[in-house]
Amino acid sequence: MGKTNVVLTSPESGTQISPVYDYTEEQQAQISALREVSYPLYAQSIQLPESDPYHVWEARWLNKPDTMPRYMRAAKWKYPDAQKRIKGTMEWRRDFKPELIVPDEVKIESETGKIILNGFDKDGRPILYMRPGRENTETGPRQLRHLVWCLERAKDFMPPGQESLVIIVDYKSTTLRTNPSISVARKVLTILQQHYVETLGRAIVVNLPMLLNFFYKGISPFLDPVTRDKMRFNPDLFELIPRSQLDADFGGEFKYEFEPESYWEQIVGHCGIAPDGTRLPGYFDGPNTTQEFTQKHESAITSPSLEAEDTVESLDPASLSESVSPEPEDTKVLESLVEVGAPEKPVNVTL
Repeated sequence: MGKTNVVLTSPESGTQISPVYDYTEEQQAQISALREVSYPLYAQSIQLPESDPYHVWEARWLNKPDTMPRYMRAAKWKYPDAQKRIKGTMEWRRDFKPELIVPDEVKIESETGKIILNGFDKDGRPILYMRPGRENTETGPRQLRHLVWCLERAKDFMPPGQESLVIIVDYKSTTLRTNPSISVARKVLTILQQHYVETLGRAIVVNLPMLLNFFYKGISPFLDPVTRDKMRFNPDLFELIPRSQLDADFGGEFKYEFEPESYWEQIVGHCGIAPDGTRLPGYFDGPNTTQEFTQKHESAITSPSLEAEDTVESLDPASLSESVSPEPEDTKVLESLVEVGAPEKPVNVTL
């Protein structure tokens, strides 16, 4: 395979998406009840009015097929907790507006390739490469907005049925100056664990110098045992990622050469991002959805009298607070970080 500037935007042919969640009838009822109560009944009481410009994007997020299942899994099937989590994320998204980050606002953060979205693992998860040694800007809010923009694009890259991503952190050439501070790392963890629940599938760390061991010791108090189990240091990447999808810097066959303008244009174009941060026609629900699906949901969320499709008329949502179904084995593998920087008492959360 020769050198290329072309970004990989789909998994290797024949990839089987994993994990695939097989919910019990009770869990399906809980997901449906959360959807019924969260939208339009529960969320309507706290949702932005239709006159608000962000209303359509909030409804879009609530309507995505993975939103309610992810929050139920994150809450370990505790219904009131799932409601609180969704409410908290709705409030954060209103303030941060991740769907509306203008590409040119964060483009400078991408110029050195410190965060690159490219390729997929053997389970069809998009890969987000992070190289702290390529840091090119001073610490500030724009760095976090760039990270969130990249997370949203990784969501766009996910093939149907996939809900998580892989993060590979490469510490090659990283110094104490370029490595993020523990305080910045905590802010990143807060965003990931509170507002992108059940989204981290694997976290891989490679080329970590002894000098930076203190960094992971500094953040380790905020990682629960399951998260530590999910992190891998210098693993055999060929067991996780097809050689054709793995960057040659890590021994793969994919000889990708980063060129900032070409990379940026490909990511923005594939995801259908408009210059003002919104979506181009036909890309409202992302590049990996059918036209029929897109039209269906565009029509639904702009309707003034939206009704949830999967309701449970005979189920009393309040009764779900005492119901906790056993978690699927795959769900345990995906449990994640402990909440950082919360204003009140900490809550266990899941990526």
